[in-house]
Amino acid sequence: MKKIIFLGALIFLGASLHAQQDLPENPEPGKCYVRCTTPDVYENKTVQVKITPEYKKLKTYPAKYETTTEKVIIKEASKRLKVVPAKYETTTVTFVKKQAASTLKIIPAKLGNDSETVEIKPAFAQWELGTSAPDCASGNPDDCRYWCYKGYPAEFTTIPIQVLSSDATTESTPIAEQSGSYTKRVVAEPAKVVEEEIPAEYATITKTVLVKDAYTEEEVVPATFKDVTKEVLTQKGGLTTWKEVECSLVEYSALPINWNLGSATLTAEAKRIIDTRLMPVLASNEGAKMEIASHTDARGSGSSNKDLSVRRAQSVVSYLISKGVNNSRLVANGYGETRLKNRCADGVSCTEREHAANRRTEFRLIQ
Repeated sequence: MKKIIFLGALIFLGASLHAQQDLPENPEPGKCYVRCTTPDVYENKTVQVKITPEYKKLKTYPAKYETTTEKVIIKEASKRLKVVPAKYETTTVTFVKKQAASTLKIIPAKLGNDSETVEIKPAFAQWELGTSAPDCASGNPDDCRYWCYKGYPAEFTTIPIQVLSSDATTESTPIAEQSGSYTKRVVAEPAKVVEEEIPAEYATITKTVLVKDAYTEEEVVPATFKDVTKEVLTQKGGLTTWKEVECSLVEYSALPINWNLGSATLTAEAKRIIDTRLMPVLASNEGAKMEIASHTDARGSGSSNKDLSVRRAQSVVSYLISKGVNNSRLVANGYGETRLKNRCADGVSCTEREHAANRRTEFRLIQ
């Protein structure tokens, strides 16, 4: 819920103010009121993003051989003549000693880098109360405030992914055939007159025979995915009615968190303080919007103090969200050293206690 502070002491301006800002009817003097709205309702949804694609891995196996022996004739049978012996000549015979085959080389798959942008929070708009109009006739700035319906852009995140540039293949290289040879003697001129049988002569040769050629086996590497959570608006909020609240809640109240030097991390004690001080206020003022304001002293640079105060305020808001508080009800503001409570500005000598008064975290219910 959103709210607008209204002081009952201003009843004498009720007629004109009520027409301009739709203020509550019949307010009581000294009372504070809020205008409550139902908040935007968001639902976290998970989408799946492919990080790496499916691809193949290849493994090659070499050709298989076995060694065999073969009996070959190295001298043919002939006849011998007692008168005129036979004449021989030697010839060379070639054979395939090792058959041709091939080898395989793997060319692995190549992956490229890419990214995918995912919307994690949609654009939204909400009513916000502006400052006093410049031509306001009243001396009280609360008399001339006005409403604006302000829009906020969507938020995105970019996820790095990998894509398949080229898949794995193989490259074949031929293995040349190997040849061998042996010699044998053949009859050039047969014997004459008296013939004698000369038996043939044999020898055993060894050769390598291809049993199975080189081959490839493939393995499929599955794709990998990552779950990304994004907020989706499921129900739009709207204005409802006025509600009376304690006036002390619209003024800044101290949240006594002792931050470690230069740190924006909540300690266990800080979380206990948030649980006991802020959670009951939010629970008893359902729909009200709360500002978390963090401040620093003037020591150090203005930009670093600003950044530190913003991070500290955001740490409190993030913790409240983790406890189930709708983020539309929370505002984190870091003011750095711009709202000092005493004279301890740059160049002014102050005690540690005086500087400590400026290092503070506060909260209040806002419009």
